[in-house]
Amino acid sequence: MSKELSVGEVLALLTNGKMEIQGMMPWSSNYTLLVTVRNGDLEGLAVYKPRRGERPLWDFPRGTLCQREFAAFLLSEALGWSLVPPTVLRDGPYGYGSVQLYIDCDQDAHLFTMQKEGGYDDQLARLAAFDILSNNADRKSGHCLKGTDGRLWAIDHGICFHAEPKLRTVLWDFAGEPICEEIMADLCALREDVRNGGRFIRALEGLLVPEEVRAFRRRLDRLIETGCYPDPGAARHIPWPPV
Repeated sequence: MSKELSVGEVLALLTNGKMEIQGMMPWSSNYTLLVTVRNGDLEGLAVYKPRRGERPLWDFPRGTLCQREFAAFLLSEALGWSLVPPTVLRDGPYGYGSVQLYIDCDQDAHLFTMQKEGGYDDQLARLAAFDILSNNADRKSGHCLKGTDGRLWAIDHGICFHAEPKLRTVLWDFAGEPICEEIMADLCALREDVRNGGRFIRALEGLLVPEEVRAFRRRLDRLIETGCYPDPGAARHIPWPPV
């Protein structure tokens, strides 16, 4: 983008801008398209994942992956963590789908390299809690981007929010450790908002089926009540490939 925009301005551009397809994104399981989005004098790149291009999965309802991408963004914003790039749901050249701001990033960097580099502990602690809450079934190292400004971004959340436990992640570094006070305060604030029927939980109810929403509530309660990051347990808990 030619100038720095607020999150609200980015969301307005993604929602209202005219999309022009630039090409397919490589190495994606589902149809993932790089698009230019233009609205008046504003222009930017985005990643468009149309519903019709979603590969059917045996354990996730068909045609819901784009909604889970959007739900992940809403969760990140509700917590105040801004881990997920601005994302919207809208119609596009190939129909309804998610449209997410493209992050200009270091192509050689990913979660493992950022861990080795150091300086990301606070962001990774939040990301670990975020993945627990969203029940992320596919946190690969490559699903973390290092922006050109050095900031960590988390992407690819199409297989999250299942009602059954499905957490698979390469980020088990915090397992068994207590959650810091700052993160715990954010979790408690979110739970209060959820219990009061706030905007986030109302939006989640429109994106997921009731049992998935109830499971999210249970995960949030459990994380707060235990006060620590869970251990992986005996089930499969690391995605493949890890990067």
